[in-house]
Amino acid sequence: MGTQNKDAGELPPCLSSERNLVLIGYRATGKTEVGALLALKLERPFVDLDEALVAEMGYSIADLVAEKGWPEFRRREKEMVARYGRSCGRVLATGGGVVLDPENVEILRKNGVVVWLRADPGTIRQRLSRDEPKESQRPSLTGGGTLDEVEEVLQSRQPMYAAAAHVVIDTAGQSIEQVAEKVLTAVKEISKN
Repeated sequence: MGTQNKDAGELPPCLSSERNLVLIGYRATGKTEVGALLALKLERPFVDLDEALVAEMGYSIADLVAEKGWPEFRRREKEMVARYGRSCGRVLATGGGVVLDPENVEILRKNGVVVWLRADPGTIRQRLSRDEPKESQRPSLTGGGTLDEVEEVLQSRQPMYAAAAHVVIDTAGQSIEQVAEKVLTAVKEISKN
């Protein structure tokens, strides 16, 4: 007699050595750059979920939001989380709002170690203002300017980032290399427990 899996669509959780390394945090906290470096150091595939979505759609997130609104973006983001979050052995960089959906958080935590890359509003504003070309691709979250909305949006999301994260790393005043090393050290500590 065969066994039945009631959750045939669900994959079993990853072994601890194969768990994804998932980077969450607000815009301009270093998720993409740190993620790419971590993937090199760990010899794992790297996926920036926003970049993967843009590649799949063939147009920018700003264009998607302008044409179809934030709910459609969040729906597509959820599809990307389901696709990549259920895999194993990757480094994932998420969009800043991924924590707005509790199901996204559940999927990412199930197969991954979730690391919140945190920065204060001043640091984020400074990074965003230096990031002009990319800035035009980032749609406003509140209807105001992206620099003006940082504090408001960050304040509303901080409890969600904190609840989702296994590890918190402050990125202010740190190089990409320094942040990556802190992430690796923290993840090794978690793996011991």
